[in-house]
Amino acid sequence: MARVYLSLGSNIEPRRYLPAALAELRQAFGDITVSPAYRSRSVGFDGADFVNLAVGLDTPLSPAALNDWLHALEDRHGRRRDGPRYSDRTLDLDIVFYDALVIDGPGHLQLPRKELRHAFVLRPIADIAPDFRHPISGQRMAELWAAFPAEREPLTPERLPD
Repeated sequence: MARVYLSLGSNIEPRRYLPAALAELRQAFGDITVSPAYRSRSVGFDGADFVNLAVGLDTPLSPAALNDWLHALEDRHGRRRDGPRYSDRTLDLDIVFYDALVIDGPGHLQLPRKELRHAFVLRPIADIAPDFRHPISGQRMAELWAAFPAEREPLTPERLPD
């Protein structure tokens, strides 16, 4: 079993789609660790604010198989793939860490995800895995978050329905 950390985001009905994604993750993987959710501005395009959170889970799936599973989950909840890469989304699910693997593979499968440089990915992971070490730098997530210029990318806590 691999320990995996995911980033989940939505800027189209996030109070609907994020709880639905969490329910499917629980059904498929059992016990999961869920961070607080945070609202932030969209990055890379002019769109509605995103709500993001992180999930930690254990899986027997390979990185590629998990990535495919996550894409299918996005698709089941109306994710459109025929528009620009950076656009509004019902769900955006990414593997940020898969144990300590480092890969740059097909289907935008990069481990660790480069989006970790953004507050909306780093802060939720630091919340649930403060002692997890970045497989390249060796820094703990808590250290990375403490060094992050949080005023550059403000986050607002967001309560989601259970």
